[in-house]
Amino acid sequence: MTKYAILAATGQIGQLTTQYLFDNSSADLVLFGHDVEQRLKDFDGNRVSFVNGDLKDPDALETALKDVDAVFLAYVATPDIINPLIKVMDNSGVNRLVVMSVPDVYEEVAGPFQAWYREHTGLVWKTNYVDTVNAVENSDLDYVILRTTWLYNDASKTEVTVTKKGEPFKSAQITREAVANFAAELLTDQLDYHRESLGIGEPDTEWTKPSFY
Repeated sequence: MTKYAILAATGQIGQLTTQYLFDNSSADLVLFGHDVEQRLKDFDGNRVSFVNGDLKDPDALETALKDVDAVFLAYVATPDIINPLIKVMDNSGVNRLVVMSVPDVYEEVAGPFQAWYREHTGLVWKTNYVDTVNAVENSDLDYVILRTTWLYNDASKTEVTVTKKGEPFKSAQITREAVANFAAELLTDQLDYHRESLGIGEPDTEWTKPSFY
C-alpha cells in the first residue's frame, strides 16, 4: 500500500492536502505535527496514523517517515528544519520530497507585482530561505520546491500557473486549495515534475498586489 507523510499537517495547507488525498486516493497517510492526533481527530481511521512531534526532532521524523513513499512538508522551512529532514529521508530510504518555499529566492519576482511584493516581504534572496532551497537542490532527493505567492482561501479556484527556475515570477496570489491540490498531485505522480523548483500562482493575476489587499 502506498503511504504519504504530511509534515506540518495541522496547518491549513497540510489539512487541505490531507483532505484531498483522503478523498482522491487510496493511500495510507502519516500526519505529523504538534498535538496532531487531537487537532486532526476528524481524519482518524484505518488509513491514517498520527505522529506527534517537532520538525526539528530527528527521532520523531524517523518514526513518521518509516515505510513512506513520499513526503510533503507543508511549511516554509528554515535550514534548521530542512537539513535534519534531508538527513532522515536519506537514512530512511525515502526519496520523494515536495516542499514549500517563497518567491524571490532567486530574485525572480518581476513585473507589476515586484515593488509591492518586496515592500511587504523584504529581500527574500538575502534570507536563509535561500539556504533552505540550496540544501534541497544540492541533495540527492527527487524534490519539487513550490515557491508559493500570497495565499488566500477559495475552494472554487484551484487552477495553477507554473513558472520554472530561471523564469520571471509575476503572479500576485494563489489559493491554499490550489497549493494543496497541486502538492497532492505531485505526491501521487499525477504531475510529472522531478528535481525542479516551481513558482506557482493563480492564472491571470499578474497584478500590482493581491486582490485581497
